[in-house]
Amino acid sequence: MLAWSSRFNICCFLDNNHYQSNYNSFDCLLGVGTTSIFQPSADFFSSLAEYMHDSNDYIFGHFNYEIKNIIEGGISLPPDDGTCFPDCFLFVPKILIELKESTLKIGVIDQEADSIFSEIMKQHPIDRSGHVISFQQKIYKEDYLHKVELLQKHIQHGDCYVINFCHQFFATAEINPVSIYTQLSNISPNPFSAFYRIDNNYLLCASPERYVKKIGDKLISQPIKGTSARKHFDLKEDGVSKIQLKNSAKDQSENVMVVDLVRNDLSKICEEGSVAVEELFGIYSFPHVHQMISTVVGRVEKDQSFSNILKATFPMGSMTGAPKKKVMELVDKYEQSKRGIYSGTVGYITPNKDFDFNVVIRSIVYNTDTKNVSFHAGSAITASSQPDEEYEECLLKAQAIIDVFSETKKRNK
Repeated sequence: MLAWSSRFNICCFLDNNHYQSNYNSFDCLLGVGTTSIFQPSADFFSSLAEYMHDSNDYIFGHFNYEIKNIIEGGISLPPDDGTCFPDCFLFVPKILIELKESTLKIGVIDQEADSIFSEIMKQHPIDRSGHVISFQQKIYKEDYLHKVELLQKHIQHGDCYVINFCHQFFATAEINPVSIYTQLSNISPNPFSAFYRIDNNYLLCASPERYVKKIGDKLISQPIKGTSARKHFDLKEDGVSKIQLKNSAKDQSENVMVVDLVRNDLSKICEEGSVAVEELFGIYSFPHVHQMISTVVGRVEKDQSFSNILKATFPMGSMTGAPKKKVMELVDKYEQSKRGIYSGTVGYITPNKDFDFNVVIRSIVYNTDTKNVSFHAGSAITASSQPDEEYEECLLKAQAIIDVFSETKKRNK
């Protein structure tokens, strides 16, 4: 399915990599081609609401982090990051494919489902040729440590109390996006992964985090804050690392700050008294890290549209900090590059207006025209943060991507 879909100029392949969850809807969901594309007007949210209202089909797409400028207003844009993902892109696909357990469903408009299935089954194996890339950092270690100290001064002065500070790794190279995504998924099979193409722009995403999901009148948000390294070489040490994360006062403090922010966001569009924390400080294990994840739910008011929910909750608190508006101003001031689709969201909307969107992290962005390859990593800065430890956490989160290219180096020797 992945290799077949990549030949379309527009495709969105979503994969939960067999993670078990009460909120799973499918194993893989794929939309390719377009029957319509959202064309935003000057009044962005009115045109978005109109597009959603007029569509009775599946919609796939993304919102860049920079949509926050439309929501908040008056926030300047940082320098361009060299990629060309539009701030928003939504489309109704020509072909929809859903894989769930042992069932494959193919929805088509002007083709036979049998012929689509035949094309997929005849698809050549994915090219696994190696790629050797040396990444540079937009912010080197000394500068990073200095910026963290400056951010902590803002916290001490009361400007904010937690800020998610990110930096970019970049290179110029030619890669095979399908091959790299496959390797990334093998190394880091996460529940909100995505292979996403818009013409010459590719997102290769191995995200572990859900931004927001709607099922009927229920909204679910699952922010991640709190990270510790896996110790695969020693099961006992790995267990210790997991327990240390669970009992970490620093990580619990970061997590509960974001949980409170999400509760506040959901309360804007949910029925009074319905917002609740379903799980606080849950510890979940992924290939490279243990993560602290909380689940916040609410019952959405009947008159709230998708555009209203987006306006109330975006950008997600785990990728900003609190209070949101001030933190976003500090992000624009101290980060060296535009975030773009990183810390934005990719997902889908069903015909009955249910939806599920991820948080774009642990992701590679690639443009075939410029040959720019980049990814971001970040961590939450608080008053108690140790700058060196925050820098190491960024490297830990970037490790799955670094390993993709390290492994290819080994194979090429």
